[in-house]
Amino acid sequence: MEIKEAEFITSSVMESQCPKPLLPEYAFIGRSNVGKSLLINMLTNNRKLAKVSGSPGKTITMNHFLINKTWYLVDLPGYGFAKRSKTERKKWERMIRHYILTRSNLMSLFLLVDLRHEPQKNDMEFMEWLAMSQIPFVITFTKADKLNKINIEKNLATYKKILSETWEELPPYIVTSAVEGVGKEELLQYIDNSNTLFSL
Repeated sequence: MEIKEAEFITSSVMESQCPKPLLPEYAFIGRSNVGKSLLINMLTNNRKLAKVSGSPGKTITMNHFLINKTWYLVDLPGYGFAKRSKTERKKWERMIRHYILTRSNLMSLFLLVDLRHEPQKNDMEFMEWLAMSQIPFVITFTKADKLNKINIEKNLATYKKILSETWEELPPYIVTSAVEGVGKEELLQYIDNSNTLFSL
């Protein structure tokens, strides 16, 4: 698949405000400052599509983009940003979880994880919740350009080891770098394959 057109459609604070669920949809989520906006911009060949900020917690709404007029990409707020108030964080969490559980055209969630770091508690808990809720997701490791090949394999092995302690079958994963374009083809191929499974 080649992305030829990416158009911002709307920002929402609740699922009922989202576009009608008539097309397949893919949501991107992760801890604040995981490189979500950079990855979305790399994927869509548009450096200005998702707003990139030096300060974490910038995305506070669910942002819908129409891709090639055939599917939606959704930029969800990041989680785990301590500088936002507890009330705000709870509000975002409710909004995000309600969207994930009720959005009928959501084909898959791309859960972004910074490959440089040890497995984080809130990432692991979120994966468990997605699995229990039977939500298809792909672990999308970011910032691979910050590591050499040996450390990439080492950190992947750590994740696999920890996940295998509680998971019978490991969730799919893709290693990416927004800077070097790594993982772009794999992400688009996954979406392309999933689009064929969509039905109203």
